[in-house]
Amino acid sequence: MPTRTPWTCVLWDVDGTIVDASDGILRRLTITLEHFGRRPPTRAELVHWIGPPMYDSFQANVGMTPTEATEAVAFYRTLGKADGYTTGAKLFAGVAELIHELSDQGIPQATASSKPEIQVDALMDHFGLAPCFTTIVGATLDEKTLSAKSDIVAEALRRLEVAGVDVSRPVLIGDRHHDVEGGAENGVPVVFVRWGFSWPHEADGAQAAVETVDQLRSLLLVEDADA
Repeated sequence: MPTRTPWTCVLWDVDGTIVDASDGILRRLTITLEHFGRRPPTRAELVHWIGPPMYDSFQANVGMTPTEATEAVAFYRTLGKADGYTTGAKLFAGVAELIHELSDQGIPQATASSKPEIQVDALMDHFGLAPCFTTIVGATLDEKTLSAKSDIVAEALRRLEVAGVDVSRPVLIGDRHHDVEGGAENGVPVVFVRWGFSWPHEADGAQAAVETVDQLRSLLLVEDADA
C-alpha cells in the first residue's frame, strides 16, 4: 500500500540513534582520562558521556575546568582522527533501511548531531548513508563554536531551507534529553528512540517514544488508504 508522511523533513541525531559507536568512544575516553590522571568510565557509565558535547561532559563528569576540558577534547579528537572516526562503529539494526526508505519516498533528511561534523560525514560515508541526506550537520571540532543541540537543530533547519526544503513540519529523531530540549527550543517535535544510551525519564517532553524501528517507521510513514 502507498505511504505518505505527516512530516516535511526528518532530522536525525547520530550517536545512539543511527550509530552505536560506544566501543570506540570507551576506548578513546579511557586513554584520554588516564592521560589526564582521571578515572575512566566503565561501560555502564557511558550513558553519562554519549550524547552531550564532550567539552561539557569532561567538566560535568570528572570535574575538569573549561581550560582542561578544551585540552582533553583536543587530545580525544586526535585519537579519533588516528582511528579514522569509524573504527568500532556499528549501525543499530534496521535504522539504515528506514533512512533509505525515507529517501526513496523523497522525504528530505538531515543529521543534527552533537558529534563533530567531520566525524558525522565520515560515518555517513562509511555506512553508505550520505546520499540519503540533503545536508549533514554536526558540531564544530572545538565543540564550542557550534555544540548546543538547539543551535545544531537550528543550523540543520537553516541548511535545509537554503536547499529549498519545506521546513514547516520537521521532526527530530533522538535518544537523549538534549534532543528533546534542543527540538523544543526550535519548535520541533521529537520522537524518542529507546535503543540508544538514555535513562527512561529522558523521553519526558517528546511527542512520542518508540522501542523498535518498526514503531518509528509507523510514525514517519503512514499507509495511505485513500491512494
